Amino acid sequence: MERRFVDNLPPMDLMRSEKMTSVQLIIPVESAHRAVSYLGEVGLLQFRDLNADKSPFQRTFVNQVKRCAEMSRKLRFFKDQISKASLLSSAHPVIQSDIELEELERQLAEHENELMEMNANGEKLRLSYNELLEFKLVLQKAVGFLVSSGSHAVSERELDENVYSKDDYVETASLLEQEMRSGRSDQSGLRFISGIICKSKVLRFERILFRATRGNMLFNQASADEEIMDPVSSEMVEKTVFVVFFSGEQAKTKILKICEAFGANFYPVPEDITKQRQITREVSSRLGELEATLDAGMRHRNKALASINIHLAKWISMIQAALQRATFDSNSQVGIIFHVMDAVESPPTYFRTNKFTNAFQEIVDAYGVARYQEANPSVYTVVTFPFLFAVMFGDWGHGICLLLGALVLIARESKLGTRKLGSFMEMLYGGRYVLLLMSLFSIYCGLIYNEFFSVPFHIFGGSAYKCRETSCGDAKTTGLVKYQDPYPFGVDPSWRGSRSELPFLNSLKMKMSILLGVAQMNLGIILSYFNGRFFGSSLDIRYQFVPQMIFLNSLFGYLSLLIITKWCTGSQADLYHVIIYMFLSPTDDLGENQLFWGQRPLQIILLLLALIAVPWMLFPKPFILKRLHTERFQGRTYGILGTSEMDLEVEPDSERLHYEDFNFSEVFVHQMIHSIEFVLGAVSNTASYLRLWALSLAHSELSTVFYEKVLLLAWGYDNIIIRLVGLAVFAFATAFILLMMETLSAFLHALRLHWVEFQNKFYHGDGYKFRPFSFTTLTEDED
Repeated sequence: MERRFVDNLPPMDLMRSEKMTSVQLIIPVESAHRAVSYLGEVGLLQFRDLNADKSPFQRTFVNQVKRCAEMSRKLRFFKDQISKASLLSSAHPVIQSDIELEELERQLAEHENELMEMNANGEKLRLSYNELLEFKLVLQKAVGFLVSSGSHAVSERELDENVYSKDDYVETASLLEQEMRSGRSDQSGLRFISGIICKSKVLRFERILFRATRGNMLFNQASADEEIMDPVSSEMVEKTVFVVFFSGEQAKTKILKICEAFGANFYPVPEDITKQRQITREVSSRLGELEATLDAGMRHRNKALASINIHLAKWISMIQAALQRATFDSNSQVGIIFHVMDAVESPPTYFRTNKFTNAFQEIVDAYGVARYQEANPSVYTVVTFPFLFAVMFGDWGHGICLLLGALVLIARESKLGTRKLGSFMEMLYGGRYVLLLMSLFSIYCGLIYNEFFSVPFHIFGGSAYKCRETSCGDAKTTGLVKYQDPYPFGVDPSWRGSRSELPFLNSLKMKMSILLGVAQMNLGIILSYFNGRFFGSSLDIRYQFVPQMIFLNSLFGYLSLLIITKWCTGSQADLYHVIIYMFLSPTDDLGENQLFWGQRPLQIILLLLALIAVPWMLFPKPFILKRLHTERFQGRTYGILGTSEMDLEVEPDSERLHYEDFNFSEVFVHQMIHSIEFVLGAVSNTASYLRLWALSLAHSELSTVFYEKVLLLAWGYDNIIIRLVGLAVFAFATAFILLMMETLSAFLHALRLHWVEFQNKFYHGDGYKFRPFSFTTLTEDED
């Protein structure tokens, strides 16, 4: 009857990982490439590396991998070039017939060579264009610094030295050749060098020139009217035209070396106005020709990139088909052999999640990936994690602030999901639904605690208490008396500010923490039962689940019963005394601490059950495993008896039949460690849940301090500045301490309670994730 009930329970997709099958594919060589391509498109098969001990260079397919890596590099190069050209990705890739790897390799090589040649030609043209543009800017600006009297010979001599030293300007300087070839030999007088330099280097450039010439120079500068494109980075750079006046060959040599070190380009500027106009006209004409050539080359390059962009998506994903088409398309005479195998290694784990459950699954996986098809804690973590967080963070004012932040992230998830986010924002965005539930449960617990930024409100009606005297604030007052029905929901607001506020809230939250902790630990042990049923392990159920339930509930389940009974009856019994003397003097009379009839004999029975449960966990299982192992390999037959350590229902030729020798001492020590860990953990884990009470108290007291000692104190002054400062300090403390630091603290403590106190009751967490070979995943990783 019980088995029928369990078997008829509706399946839960997230409770157990997806079923996996170990298969062997025997693929003909001529079909291998297409088969792997189709499997990568489907993305449902994970490959096992049977040659993990070999280096990549010792494998038989190293040459193919190198070819694929080279083609992948070319595709990344195309994507980078398309991105730099600001071309949009093709939403509808061209439909073309399937192509072979060799043909694709040839096409990629042709496109890469063509594109690199166009890039090289474009860079050369851009360099020539930039130099002519710089020459034009120097001609326009430097003329204003020159004087036409007394230095005509000097300027002509400088033109002869500078212009003919540049091979790129032979055509530009042709109009000056007749004048420049008759350069004078006069070595005396003032000389100058004109050129252009990046604006960011001007100050250092001028300082170095001054020091190198010891101040024997005159430096003039003017900002260029146009920005010049850097051919390497394609960024526009601001330039400054300069003219340096100096005297002597030694100074000239130093200045030229400094110009070269700073990347400054120097150009000749004649003083003769006629020659200036001739050179300016020739430079402008040459600039126009180069600009037209550059535009034509850019159009041709963009056209080629657009053609590549159309096919790029097709090339990256290669081929669209299914595994069954691989043999047919390759014209192979031998089909692909699909053989199901039974492997010793546990299969990988895969859970189907959505954008809501994914964050909770990641919280569980951060502790350890679930063993194949064991119970998944994230099914319950979806509710228990934000709820335990809220127990520590309970304040419906702070909860509303968290809710607004979560709603903003959810409302903008379509935009944020496509952006490159920082590590902090990426963490917030990934946990937006966790934050949503945390905020909702915080509002719920805040309403129970009746705290809104530590201020109580009469939301659900009037208080059930009133003062005996005219003033409850008087130290001599006898306190509050109950005069009507209890407050309908949560803590009565009259407790706030009373002398018994702290003892009452401490007692309430401490007992509530114990109840929540015992309930969650019982849930963990119950899940170990369902794991035993699912895997057919009767040993785990009889000698692990049953004694663990008995031990935990004989002690702390009984404590939970006493707490509930005390709340329901209004008894004044001291529960500390009851639990302590349950161990020290179990036969003594309870006296006024007795909560119900038959409590003393019940305590003796529970104590005996707890003592019996310890050896029940420790001894039977190792000896039974040893007997099963011995009888199994002696050829004796057994009925159907499955265990978590040893599955007797396997195929005769299965790999699972090959086990190492049974080491009884190792199994016994493991079981002893597990038993001692549970017994000690039952005590320490229950005490660990008291952090719910401690953090809730700390949050409430911090909130009260900021409200009373900052906001109310500042509001007591009749000064607008003091009030604004107090309000700013209160807002800062609320945002950065209560909403950020306290949120993080409560989050980490809730994480600890789930990873240690809850999951260690049933969760092994020694599995590994299912990572299928998928082109889609590979593309996302590259992006």
